[in-house]
Amino acid sequence: MMQVNILEAKNSLSSLIVAAERDEEVIIARNGKPVARIVKYEAPKVAAPGAWRGKAGYAADWNSAGNNAEVERLFTEDDDASAA
Repeated sequence: MMQVNILEAKNSLSSLIVAAERDEEVIIARNGKPVARIVKYEAPKVAAPGAWRGKAGYAADWNSAGNNAEVERLFTEDDDASAA
């Protein structure tokens, strides 16, 4: 772990980023007190396509005329009429 003050960090940002790329943690301090850190960026892990296949269920009547009519009503109903 490396600690530098803000002025030094401003003047040597490129080298601090290189250090972070090498998995070194860089602490930036103001008046000797740590206030920030620079660490190597790691992209978030994204689930592969189809990862939820077979794990999420749905109702057998999800595409029924009754459900479709209810969804349509929710999208087309006048808000003022429903509030009364």
